[in-house]
Amino acid sequence: QLQLVQSGGGLVQPGGSLTLPCAASGFPLDKYYAVNWFRQAPGREREEVACIARADGVIYYADFVKGRFIISRDAEKNMVYLQMSSLTPAGTALYYCAASDYYCSGYVPASEFNLWGQGVQVTVSS
Repeated sequence: QLQLVQSGGGLVQPGGSLTLPCAASGFPLDKYYAVNWFRQAPGREREEVACIARADGVIYYADFVKGRFIISRDAEKNMVYLQMSSLTPAGTALYYCAASDYYCSGYVPASEFNLWGQGVQVTVSS
């Protein structure tokens, strides 16, 4: 069974950092062109945060996380990570990883993705 398994998440103070892992289970992550991170805050649509491509080095960041978040992948461990720093309360949301063959562009809506992690809650609060 193909699964993306997420861990991490939790409560972090404003200005703090957190790293979210996403592990592929039952398949190599390289099976898909890219892995994306999305987030969904209460009452809001799911929005793309970042994307990393399989081999050509393409990386996309949403404007609201540029300079603060880093997406990376470890092919040996079959994992993708989202390193988040300088977090603000606006970053409070459920965070999801997703795999697809879509190019990293920031223009593919969440509804087009079929393989998702289970989501983890990130709460930024003092």
